[in-house]
Amino acid sequence: MMDVTVENFETEVIAASMQLPVLVDFWAPWCGPCKTLGPILEKLETEYDGRFKLVKIDSDQEQQLAAAFGIRSIPTCILLMNGQPVDGFMGAQSEGQLRAFLDKHLPSVEELAGQAEEEAAHEALAEGDTEGALERLQHAVATDPANDEARYDYVRLLLQLGREDDAKVAFAPVIAKAEGVQRLGALKVWLDALDFVAAGQRDDSALAGFDTKIAASPRDFEARFSRARWLIARQRWTDAMDELLEILMRDKGWNDGAARKAYVAVLEIIEPPRPKVAEGQVPPEDPVVARYRRRLSSVVLS
Repeated sequence: MMDVTVENFETEVIAASMQLPVLVDFWAPWCGPCKTLGPILEKLETEYDGRFKLVKIDSDQEQQLAAAFGIRSIPTCILLMNGQPVDGFMGAQSEGQLRAFLDKHLPSVEELAGQAEEEAAHEALAEGDTEGALERLQHAVATDPANDEARYDYVRLLLQLGREDDAKVAFAPVIAKAEGVQRLGALKVWLDALDFVAAGQRDDSALAGFDTKIAASPRDFEARFSRARWLIARQRWTDAMDELLEILMRDKGWNDGAARKAYVAVLEIIEPPRPKVAEGQVPPEDPVVARYRRRLSSVVLS
């Protein structure tokens, strides 16, 4: 718990809430209910062990802040996340009521553990420790099965390493979401391409066969799309997108937009994590991803 004033409000509340939820307790020394509520909040901050930050604002001393939040009576508590108020309550509350309020908004212990493992996995990958990253991601998914971001990273890494069977097992719990979640849909495009190759297009002669059909008929979109899927299965990403662009330049809506959907999926798969930058700055985009995004836009909008 810390006391906040106008001078440190931006740092201790707004900036801090970008990292974890901040509960602001508006109180005053003369307020009886405040004296009841305050110790319970401090106890919960300790028990929740870093899941939220508690700050106190003396509404008599910091009238500017109280007015900014429209405080009409005290105690009043406001919960901020990502720099914005998301909920609050007025008056003294029981410990049970406070726990219910916090649990409605705060990430669970499992979610926090999964997020920590995911961040550690990204650090391991940046250091070239692929096996360490894989272990971290597997633990993140096991700890928090609802963490689709960690699951995406886990399945993608398994596929990059050629562990297709393990990837299918890890992807199975979220396959129903693939239609509505772009990143998961991208993984399904990759897995479908691998199934397509496994069904009889395994060797390089398949690629030569597609080339022969395309040479005979440049508008043989089935052959072009099959060629792109073969290239996706081989992780030849830019070659696959070049082939998909050949379809899009001739028929943007072919097969209910299958070429465009596959192209967007490849962009999703190959985009590396954006580096962290200072607040207000835009992280640089990967040059390959940026170039192929521009190519897609120029074709689709032409």
